[in-house]
Amino acid sequence: MADRRYRVAIIGCGRPRGAGGETGAARGVEHWHGYRATGMCDLVALADIRRDNAVAFAAEEGDPASPPAVFEDYRAMLAEVRPDVVSVCTWPSLHAEMVIAAAAAGVRAIHCEKPMAPTWGEARRMAEAVRAAGALLMFTHQRRFEAQFKAARRLLREGAIGDLVGMECHCANLFDWGTHWFDMMNFYNGDRDVQWVMGQIDLREGRRVFGALVEDQGLSYFRYVGGVWGLLVTGAGAGLGAANRLIGTDGVIEVGARRPDGQRVPVRVKGRGDTDWRVPDLSADRPGAGGPVAAATADLLRCLEDGGDPELSVAKALRATEMIFGTYESARRRARVDLPLQIEDSPLLDLFDRGEIGEGAGART
Repeated sequence: MADRRYRVAIIGCGRPRGAGGETGAARGVEHWHGYRATGMCDLVALADIRRDNAVAFAAEEGDPASPPAVFEDYRAMLAEVRPDVVSVCTWPSLHAEMVIAAAAAGVRAIHCEKPMAPTWGEARRMAEAVRAAGALLMFTHQRRFEAQFKAARRLLREGAIGDLVGMECHCANLFDWGTHWFDMMNFYNGDRDVQWVMGQIDLREGRRVFGALVEDQGLSYFRYVGGVWGLLVTGAGAGLGAANRLIGTDGVIEVGARRPDGQRVPVRVKGRGDTDWRVPDLSADRPGAGGPVAAATADLLRCLEDGGDPELSVAKALRATEMIFGTYESARRRARVDLPLQIEDSPLLDLFDRGEIGEGAGART
């Protein structure tokens, strides 16, 4: 495997650094650094609707001896360059068309930014397209490779808090950030299937993240096969004292707990016999010098060589995405929703367009 070379292309370069690139170039650059850390990849092409973005990316990150080709049309890039691996670093509304086009062009592996797509139907069609093409697709749920989350799962598996009973998480919204926390709860619970979800959302400001409408506050309560329950609370006043909390028969594990002085603790545990919280050593759980994205990228390339699905597989991303849209659907139905989810649209957008939630409904752009 060490002798293999992979030709990498990136769709969506974003703005150059120093030009507001925190929502653009940062992700494409991080993807490329992940590829570069493997020592097995060459950057051969870049595509961005703003040519100056791609040119700046190439100048900063490309090999001067063999600079990447620059395109404004990603479809032309796929046809002319025919890369082995493609990263899709664009806003969610573009993910489906780009992933499906890459699979159709014969790309062997695709690394796409999260969240998957603005509708459940688009998310499913991405998965169907790569399955039909025999390609690999993964999404950036890279927290599966980060030390504090790996440590929490390790402690759970070691029996530090007995049997898992339930989990609590909080974050800004169900879609952009919530996709991480749904995925983390699945990660902790062995990626078991979710039986049902029940939720509610409130949308008053009509906030958008990377062009996608998100709720101002939300609640998602769900139950896994086997009986473990989960709760995700989002928006203003969502603080639960920790970003993730794992509740067991004999204790509690917290990730990102806030101390009285305001500082965050990466992970702590209080199990049977503990009189106070203890903070575990995370050295064995760290992903390595390249960080979590590099670890996920190396895992993707291993799967290309050896078969199997990457840790950040599309199947796992679909499970988290189904929980997002299942929560929205529960709010639309005002009832519990049993999974698998049988819809195509986004209930959040539907409710907004029909004027049932949000101010200025019907004026979505």
